[in-house]
Amino acid sequence: MRLIKVLPRYLDADLVRGAGLSASEYVTLIISPSAQSRAADDRTLERHRVVGEPNDPSGGRPAVARLVVKNASASDGRGAVARLTPTGMTKLKSAWRVHLNSVRRRFFDHIDDSAVEHVAGALTAVAAHLQRTRSERA
Repeated sequence: MRLIKVLPRYLDADLVRGAGLSASEYVTLIISPSAQSRAADDRTLERHRVVGEPNDPSGGRPAVARLVVKNASASDGRGAVARLTPTGMTKLKSAWRVHLNSVRRRFFDHIDDSAVEHVAGALTAVAAHLQRTRSERA
């Protein structure tokens, strides 16, 4: 519990200091692996992939609202997509570097090199299990 309580505070503070985004805002921009690949291609995220209120691509977060625009979906006129602006993509790339360095410095630098792969695998397995469990409840 100590790690779960302390580590996110440090990661959030590092993101705010280094990229001007909170961890919550950063997560709103990165969303999911599929959104990341789409973001890399055309900076477009399916509306249902964006975290936040149903009609607000920024999730009510003013810092993110400047980085995302909402448009009608080309494939489904009823839906909407959120698109990262060029500034949003630049901000996301900057925040990604800050976050990666922060996680390395705050977490992985304190684990023996021989254990990093094992720890990463274990954490990935736990996260996958929790995501499956969450989607099964929905």
